[in-house]
Amino acid sequence: MKILIVDDESLARERLQRQLKEINADTEIECEIIEAENGLMALEKIQQHNPDIVLLDIRMPGMDGIAAATKISQLETPPAIIFTTAFDEYALDAFESHAIAYLLKPVRKEKLEKAIQSAKRLNRVQLQSIQPDDNHTKEDHLSVRIHSGVRKIDIKDIYYFQAEHKYVTVKYNGGEVIIEDPLKNLESRFAEDFIRIHRNALVAKQQLVAIRKDRQGRYLTDLKDVEEKLEVSRRHVAIVRQFLK
Repeated sequence: MKILIVDDESLARERLQRQLKEINADTEIECEIIEAENGLMALEKIQQHNPDIVLLDIRMPGMDGIAAATKISQLETPPAIIFTTAFDEYALDAFESHAIAYLLKPVRKEKLEKAIQSAKRLNRVQLQSIQPDDNHTKEDHLSVRIHSGVRKIDIKDIYYFQAEHKYVTVKYNGGEVIIEDPLKNLESRFAEDFIRIHRNALVAKQQLVAIRKDRQGRYLTDLKDVEEKLEVSRRHVAIVRQFLK
């Protein structure tokens, strides 16, 4: 579990880091700790490291914690936010930004551990990305236009969708075809059978065997029936790993 500590005071960061190490020693929660000194730096660290949890102070120079939390919550797969602050008057604003906990300094280790345990569970956005909507009527085929008319492709025969500009390539058992449906619409229609691995790609869940890191630090897919290695963006690594588990 990657945890980003965001606080402009070095002593506050050290205290939280010490508590996390103690929690790590007492429980099975293994943490990789990253630090940032303000909201702007936090956003950069999130893009670089894709943390699971952000421990976020509120009053900081540059960009404060509330502003940072608002931007973080708008990410496609946001990390869980736990506020750690000396001020109690921001609690309402904090929870409006979808924080899962609001801890007052000095933060007690027991409360921090409880908040982290809660954050281990997938947040609502991640759950919606990997679980089907019970009210959604499942489609079993995709109709595509070809030069001779219309072809129906069984959903179970599709390996992946990959977008480029305004077109989407459908790779399936039998070849590939180009369509103009937005990837977001395809994700919504076929949420039960496909998982997003990148802003430009959806992969059939039954095809996804593993993801591996190459020498350049990129995460690539292993697919059951396809030799191509599709890239998994850092923003989607955590949710793909959770699905594979």
